[in-house]
Amino acid sequence: MSVPEDTAMDSLFNELPGPLEEEAPETPTPAAPPRRDFSQMMRRIPVTLSLEVGSAKISLMDLASLHANSVLELDTLAGDPLVIKVNGTPIGRAEVVVSGENYGLKVLQLNDLDLDSLTS
Repeated sequence: MSVPEDTAMDSLFNELPGPLEEEAPETPTPAAPPRRDFSQMMRRIPVTLSLEVGSAKISLMDLASLHANSVLELDTLAGDPLVIKVNGTPIGRAEVVVSGENYGLKVLQLNDLDLDSLTS
């Protein structure tokens, strides 16, 4: 008895390995980024601390007439605490001290800043 041609072909195809489609390469699933401790990061951001002696409002004409040995009166009384600024924002008051060969500042008052939250 002869095997019909269709049945012979079917048996040949059945012996072949699975489909010839290329398998997509496995894409690794990205691991969740490690949790960052923002308080640690915040404490490392550099800021500029300055001590403001005072200020004076003058006209451009007065500014143009300044020269060496000119004296301008500031809006701060002698002996008053000076303004501590961080990146231009006032945060408290201090007085000037001498620290070795440099000037320093002695903090007298700090505004209500939540600086302690950076340490937790």
